Amino acid sequence: MKLDIPDDADGAEAAAIAAVFRTLAAEAEAAASNGETGPSRDPWGFTGRIEGLQSRGVRTPNGAPTDDWSAAGRTDRF
Repeated sequence: MKLDIPDDADGAEAAAIAAVFRTLAAEAEAAASNGETGPSRDPWGFTGRIEGLQSRGVRTPNGAPTDDWSAAGRTDRF
């Protein structure tokens, strides 16, 4: 995995970014080894799409539908 840390990030910020990605990678690896499949969509990408198209900031809840069609119909609730 290659991370692109922003040039203006200090040491603590860079370490925090790396720790988050390390944790996400470990969780994904553990889920894959247990035969679990992840959501069909990227929650960060989905949130970014809502922000770009609807000009408002949202937070996708953990219990949101994992298929794009169902989730798109519920953007007014996020």
